[in-house]
Amino acid sequence: KISMKLLLNIIQNSSRLKYALGLLLGSTGKNVKFRIMELNIFSSSLTSLQRLQLRPSWFSSSSSASTRKMMQRCSLTEALRILRACRCGWVSNTDIAQKLLPLTKCQGLMVGVASHTDLMLQFAEDGLYEEAKALWAEIMNSSVVPRFEVVASLVDSYVRGGQFEEIICILGEVTSRGFFYASQLHSATVTCFGSAGKLDMMEVIVKDMVSRGFKVDSCTGNAFVHYYSRFGSIAEMEDAYERLKKSRILIEKEAIRAMALAYITQRKFYHMGEFLRDVGLRRRNIGNLLWNLLLLSFAANFKMKSLQREFLAMLEAGFSPDLVTFNIRALAFTRMLLFWDLHLSIEHMNNEAVVPDLVTYGCVVDAYLDRRLGRNLSFILDKMNVESCPIMLTDPLVFEAFGKGDFHSSSEALLESRSQRKWTYSRLIAVYLKKQHRSNQIFWNY
Repeated sequence: KISMKLLLNIIQNSSRLKYALGLLLGSTGKNVKFRIMELNIFSSSLTSLQRLQLRPSWFSSSSSASTRKMMQRCSLTEALRILRACRCGWVSNTDIAQKLLPLTKCQGLMVGVASHTDLMLQFAEDGLYEEAKALWAEIMNSSVVPRFEVVASLVDSYVRGGQFEEIICILGEVTSRGFFYASQLHSATVTCFGSAGKLDMMEVIVKDMVSRGFKVDSCTGNAFVHYYSRFGSIAEMEDAYERLKKSRILIEKEAIRAMALAYITQRKFYHMGEFLRDVGLRRRNIGNLLWNLLLLSFAANFKMKSLQREFLAMLEAGFSPDLVTFNIRALAFTRMLLFWDLHLSIEHMNNEAVVPDLVTYGCVVDAYLDRRLGRNLSFILDKMNVESCPIMLTDPLVFEAFGKGDFHSSSEALLESRSQRKWTYSRLIAVYLKKQHRSNQIFWNY
């Protein structure tokens, strides 16, 4: 049942409604049944359709010159925006575009470069690569230079669709025509290929940049090392880093982290230490990252004397230890059950006004419970603010080397639950101690 008001509205605009239906569905607008919601959507869009003057009969010779001129200024992009609101969920954007583009061309509508690029990106996004390729060729045959953002989005869609050869062709056309952003597009393509794991194609693009005289900037060089760290072997990664050094480009934070993660995953802690020393431990533009990773390389191998020696060297170099620094040492002390060193580290944190996080509390709880000293926890917890809300600020690279402790894993599960309870460290510790007590009772019952 349809309300009388809605029915009158549809009847008054029936010609335009039928045209909209015919344009969208390829029908004449007759013998088509729609739900009330769908009729509401079409009815609300009639005013916009009237403003756009999309009816074909308005292109007749009897139409005024001003009307035809206004029609020729009609933007296909705006028409698409209106028709997308009329599709009611079963007609895709590309279906609308495929019906609307020939119609506007045959009726004399001016289809600008913005409309072409919108359609091209929509085709590429929906996997219609032949249609996108045809529109790209049409744009290239014109005198218009597409914006860099459009070409970069097209390349990104092709990467997701695996159309790598087509990307090479686009890059060649942009370069041969001398577009001003050719170098910038090469850099963007390096990133796209790298994110897809296509290291060989990334290598080809970089060599092409060098051969054409384009400058390989810091962003491109660091992306090159970053993706070799993610998808290549250790040898390939180190070779990429050597090439970066020869180019006199400074390795940045994200590339350092990517290489460190590769070393940690392969348990190549000695090689990671050598790499960090080569980068230069006295660099201050990336904070304590280099020193913390160096300490992690010793702590993960439980080389306690080397860990202490490098920590003192860090202090002598003028670097102040942060939370990650203390947590790396605390994790090593916990695994080695070095209670005295753990106590000194907590006192040092208090002196440096460094606020402990969940990892720090986990080190304390795990160390005491592993030695069955749970009743003595208050001896060290009294020096910490157990009534504060839990926070997590430790670098994830630390977990790649050490993993997560029992208290840390258990507490994270509670914090991520949908419970409305306001958690503090004291409550988390109480729940964990109760859980451990129950597990011990079950063990002894068996």
